[in-house]
Amino acid sequence: MGRVGLSYGHWLRRVQLTALPLSRLRERAGVRLLRRHPHPARRATFSRKREEGFVACIILFAALLSVPAAARALHVVALGDSLTAGLGLPPGQAFPDVLQAALRARGYDVEVANAGVSGETAGDGLARYGWAVPDGTDALIVELGANDMLRGLDPDAAKKDLAAILARARAAKVATLLTGMRAAPNMGADYQRRFDAIYADLARTYGAPLYPFFLEGVAGDPKLNQKDGLHPTREGVQKIVANILPSVEALLKDASARP
Repeated sequence: MGRVGLSYGHWLRRVQLTALPLSRLRERAGVRLLRRHPHPARRATFSRKREEGFVACIILFAALLSVPAAARALHVVALGDSLTAGLGLPPGQAFPDVLQAALRARGYDVEVANAGVSGETAGDGLARYGWAVPDGTDALIVELGANDMLRGLDPDAAKKDLAAILARARAAKVATLLTGMRAAPNMGADYQRRFDAIYADLARTYGAPLYPFFLEGVAGDPKLNQKDGLHPTREGVQKIVANILPSVEALLKDASARP
């Protein structure tokens, strides 16, 4: 037989391929073999190009390794009471939310977690520190003590609890900003003196930056406080954030510089 034919069947059509002489098939097979096994000069050229391509891949891979990884967002925890939690405010208007928005507007890649619980004392904040300030926290803002004062609790007890919070943050290498509170005048001069001294003493002992009074420029102003006279309005929170922002920016720089 001098010719070979092949048919392909399908239920819609049947295609008959053109039969070719065996000599032509052998000739085509020879061409394919020649292409698979080119001339020695061509093989050398191909080998050289392959090596050049391999070297280029290594260089590219090394370059990719040298590119610094994108910096992750800084994680900040605001640990506090109702002043942090945002009691009486609409969602998204609490201190941590407004602070986060202000920082991002200034170009900071930051997430501020709201770890405020209304009614808590310094001791309550210490009791939940383990889960309120998780691993991976870069910076901590401590706003506690107002409820200790309003309940007339011993200032020394509040100081001890706040000291324990600062000690745990320092041990974990978490940059910390301590915010102060002031005793109301009706608590008496002696209590006021003892309570107000807590924050400055702790800041010196633990080397923590201090924002002296969390409600600076807001306390006592009816326009910036809710009807209870204790908790800030949305405008009051904005005032607090505007005042504390430089201290928080310094806190973030400290956190970024830590290993």
